[in-house]
Amino acid sequence: MALGENQKSGKTKRPGGKSSRRPRIDRDVVAEIFRRFHAANPEPKGELEYRNPYTLLVAVVLSAQATDVGVNKATRALFALADSPEKMLDLGEERLRDYIKTIGLYRAKAKNVIALSRQLIDTFGGAVPPSRAALETLPGVGRKTANVVMNIAFGEPTIAVDTHLFRVSNRIPLAIGKNPLEVELGLEAIVPDDYRRHAHHWLILHGRYVCKARKPECWRCLIRDLCRYEPKTPAPAAPARG
Repeated sequence: MALGENQKSGKTKRPGGKSSRRPRIDRDVVAEIFRRFHAANPEPKGELEYRNPYTLLVAVVLSAQATDVGVNKATRALFALADSPEKMLDLGEERLRDYIKTIGLYRAKAKNVIALSRQLIDTFGGAVPPSRAALETLPGVGRKTANVVMNIAFGEPTIAVDTHLFRVSNRIPLAIGKNPLEVELGLEAIVPDDYRRHAHHWLILHGRYVCKARKPECWRCLIRDLCRYEPKTPAPAAPARG
């Protein structure tokens, strides 16, 4: 599928630090990219384990600068014991630290989890609010965390921009931006409504497992012909037969 003739250009960096200009992809190409993602994985899921909106919120707060795998290992036992704000407060900050001490920044995160649990009880009756503005008032909760909770827990078509999505969106390119908010707003403007709900899951998973940071696996990319990233990474050479 060809690019439109009247597209604006976006400045991106090629490997080695040299700058080049690549055209932004037109809306027909955007639709085709997400059609392929949908065909390959109609119902993509986030990889954090949770039991309810509250444990999802806690898991996302804990996942900052940590891997989903590492968070899941820590929270399986934690959520079996404390799956509500009330139970988390009963557990207390010191015991919470023991459960999450394998996660980076665990002391600050434990403090935030206890504080947000208390605020949920005091301000929201113990329930996770279905509002980005309300969620962002909670300790340790920023826009990305709020977007994840809104999307997964409440089915809102929000786009949570993590490092994988930020890289992929600028690399293809879809929405070009210097910061996560620019990319988020850019994607909101171009992703077709039918694909908006799962858009950030597809892009995150694509960046995590295919369009990797140092060496994208272009040879097995399902949108290779639509992506303007260059140079494409060739397939590994087959092992020599003895």
